Amino acid sequence: MYYTVKTLLSQGKNISEISRELGIDRKTVRKIRDKVKDGKVETPKFSRVSVLEAYKEEIIEYLSEGLTAVLIHQKLTRDHDLSVSYSCVKKYVRKLKGPDGIYVPLISPPGEEAQVDFGYIGYFYDKSVKKKVKCWIFCMVLSHSRYKYYEIVRSQDVETFLRCHINAFEYFGGIPRVIKIDNLKSGVLKANFYEPVIQKEYAAMLEYYGSSSFACKVRYPQEKGKVESGIKYVKNNFFKSIKERDLDKVKIILRDWQENICNKKIHGTTRKVPYEQFMEKEKSCLLSIPGKRYEVYEVSERIVNRYSHITYKYNYYSVPYKYVGSKVNIRSNGSILKIYNEKFEEIAVHTVSKLTGEFITNKAHNPKLTQSDYKRKSLEIGLNTLEFYERLKGEKPRHYHRMMQGIFSLLKVYDREIIDLACKRANKHNSISYLSVKKICESGIYSISEPEESVKCSGYGHNLQIYDEILNGRIN
Repeated sequence: MYYTVKTLLSQGKNISEISRELGIDRKTVRKIRDKVKDGKVETPKFSRVSVLEAYKEEIIEYLSEGLTAVLIHQKLTRDHDLSVSYSCVKKYVRKLKGPDGIYVPLISPPGEEAQVDFGYIGYFYDKSVKKKVKCWIFCMVLSHSRYKYYEIVRSQDVETFLRCHINAFEYFGGIPRVIKIDNLKSGVLKANFYEPVIQKEYAAMLEYYGSSSFACKVRYPQEKGKVESGIKYVKNNFFKSIKERDLDKVKIILRDWQENICNKKIHGTTRKVPYEQFMEKEKSCLLSIPGKRYEVYEVSERIVNRYSHITYKYNYYSVPYKYVGSKVNIRSNGSILKIYNEKFEEIAVHTVSKLTGEFITNKAHNPKLTQSDYKRKSLEIGLNTLEFYERLKGEKPRHYHRMMQGIFSLLKVYDREIIDLACKRANKHNSISYLSVKKICESGIYSISEPEESVKCSGYGHNLQIYDEILNGRIN
């Protein structure tokens, strides 16, 4: 806009003419004119996108192999029939190396390292749910041989991430000593270059298999060039070549392509066949797989309710009372439920109930209150609350502790007088439960006066028909 106005002004047009021609306010034109006079409007500079940007991942992989700009230029012009000068490649390589201009080639010995990542691949039809579902491709590449494992998944959650690793280890028949991961949500909690916080579950799984993880630096993707090229390769050479959208069938086709084409084709960088390199050099260097498969736990978060319980699959499981209102982490393999605080310290363990609507409570988790303590705390609120407590204890001797803890927790929100009036109304209507008192407090009906239950007898009836019925003997 600035330069259009500047051009029109130089052609001798006035503010009104420019305003009409461009459909903008005259004040806007005037402001631009003033900036032009002050020399604040400079000739625009256009940034060109390098033609090499489309080959960025491939160049990063070449750099990881220690190739010079000269060799990279030769490969690009030969393999892609690319018309680009050596000086252009040299400048681009310098840019990728970063401000220090230092790049250490990542040449991994056999069995030392694998790289993993996810890539989005679109929607496929899943017969199990009878609809199209969003899918990703998991890729693990052994860095030395370039031998690859692919798996289509419907989620990037922790459990899926772990199972993909285990499946890859079993496919390779061994375990690399280091797993280099992208800064995935499922692999790293925070993308911190110096101290990446590996999720407890991921670290435990790798430790079980004798491996460890290394998070790639967020701003230095060249550290993970091999797997990113693997993702790009499967997208361009497999998924773009198939029309099948049935998820089960695509998985079968992918496995055949992986074993007979992908891993048996000469690699573009090493100029060697991954399968041959894997069998001859790398497989024997991998760590042995343990006799028992690692057991993957479901991992999620919960908020502890007022009764000091968390919900899991339609049941309630207790935690120590001091965690009421706190966020906790849970792990379950379907039979055992483990609960952790925010520091990942184990605070409770329960056997998972097969029923629904059950309260699974460890008595040690209850606050250390005796019956006299409950009575005293109830009396501190008021006589109506004390009556509510006595009735609740009589009606629900096994559960009154949790409900009274809920009543006491209302003091964080409501005055004692309000809670006592709510208990009075609950007592009057025989609604002896924590939820009743809570709803009365929330709705404000504790302040509504109850109608007096009295019978006013004046001795006379106002309906004259009654007297006729008496006289006729129909009413005794």
